[in-house]
Amino acid sequence: MKKGLLLLLLPLLLTGCSTNVDTSSKQADNQETTTNKKSDSTGNVTAEEMSNWTYTSGDKAVKILNNDRPTTIQANDFTQTHINYGGLDNLNRTKTATAYLTRNNLGKSNTRTEQTWRPTGWHNEPKTVNGTRVIPQNRGHLIAYTMTFNLNKSGQTQQGQLGSIDNPYNLFTQTEFSNQKTMTETEQMVRNELAQNKKVIYQVTPIFRGNELMARGVWVQALSIDGSFKFNRYLWNVQNNIVFDYATGRSTVDTTFTVPEVANNYQNKHYNNRHKNYRHYRKYHHYYH
Repeated sequence: MKKGLLLLLLPLLLTGCSTNVDTSSKQADNQETTTNKKSDSTGNVTAEEMSNWTYTSGDKAVKILNNDRPTTIQANDFTQTHINYGGLDNLNRTKTATAYLTRNNLGKSNTRTEQTWRPTGWHNEPKTVNGTRVIPQNRGHLIAYTMTFNLNKSGQTQQGQLGSIDNPYNLFTQTEFSNQKTMTETEQMVRNELAQNKKVIYQVTPIFRGNELMARGVWVQALSIDGSFKFNRYLWNVQNNIVFDYATGRSTVDTTFTVPEVANNYQNKHYNNRHKNYRHYRKYHHYYH
């Protein structure tokens, strides 16, 4: 009798075990999916999360964030062009700048003057890499100089102003590569939209880790108020064959550290025009945008 009862209960016991295994498997799958979503660095992330990112030699120089959709600016119309500068923090580091721009803010770089402000982490130390002289750092503008015309240093509309060239609230220490390659490309995208008489909201945030004086990257977002143009990207503040101590901004040559070249047709034209038209280029060649 007992033997017969066991035979009757055996399928139920086996079924119960099978159900538990399937449930556990599904929980594991769900947990893995959740973990993968959390670790997706190209999703909707915050500046604090970005500050913990570390560049790996050979990685791409640009991250597309949230499918290129901005997360901290919205397409709200504005009647007056202006720039909201975040000012400087307690370590004298520049903070987020948000610009509300039109075609009236476009200008040419032949009105440049000398820059004297030294942003945190600034060490203008030429290096020799494989026999070539390299200046690894630039004074980078948060909002490109050529998009700040007719605005004063406080970011308010003032006709006749020639651009924010030496404004402490608009400068940070940027690598030559980040400044002249990846950021120039995103800036030109904004300039193209402004030239088409579109209104654009453009936000730039230097990303510092802890108390470091040199940004590890720069977060750039743009959005036209008609919604036809947008991007959301993280640009690594790195230089090929140069390793930076972001705590101080000083650097050393390391030919094993590589940053892949990026295609930027505008940058090539931009660079060549400077040699041709800007007679002070040799003196100010590390002052870009």
